[in-house]
Amino acid sequence: MRLLQIDSSARASSVTRKLTAKFVEEWKKNHPEGTVINRDLSATVLPQITDDWGATYLEESKLTPMQRSYLSVSDKLIAEVEASDTIVIGAPMYNHTISAPLKAWIDQVVRMGKTMRYGADGPRGLLKDKKVVVVTARGGAYEKGSATEAFDFQAPYLRHVLGAIGLTDVTFIHAEKQGRPDAEMAVVAATAQISRVVREQKHAVTQTQTTQ
Repeated sequence: MRLLQIDSSARASSVTRKLTAKFVEEWKKNHPEGTVINRDLSATVLPQITDDWGATYLEESKLTPMQRSYLSVSDKLIAEVEASDTIVIGAPMYNHTISAPLKAWIDQVVRMGKTMRYGADGPRGLLKDKKVVVVTARGGAYEKGSATEAFDFQAPYLRHVLGAIGLTDVTFIHAEKQGRPDAEMAVVAATAQISRVVREQKHAVTQTQTTQ
């Protein structure tokens, strides 16, 4: 079993970093033989999407050395996702959406012919059989049916773009109200949810293995 831990906050003391660390801790307890891959996006140089991105539409055999070099970061990030069974993403909310490093990571892994493809029936994601847990920290609250739900451009976007590359088994764990007095209570609740999610995933894997 392999877990990919992705942190996207530039703050070393961020809530999402603490929560992804808790997820890794719980995951290791349930998968002592497992391997954890850590991808800290704040410490990763992520190329911008320039005209060179057109190389993604070429056959690999036709790529120039310069084009291969440009796509090498994308290749590595996609390989990390492909090699993982579970992915935990720390996603702080900035101005109602995701952080710039996380958006830059998405731009590198959403790639034609590698993680998605267009056919006669439209777009199709190529990444399968992976569980994704997105841990967010938000200053406010965006519950379904609330007046602020329409301002959440974070979770809906992530669910859509991850689904576009085949990652449809996505669970969100929100540490909301981080700009309010009861912020710590929300972190405690998110921590408890992390423990439950990891146990449930372990149980699901065990059941699958026993029925095969």
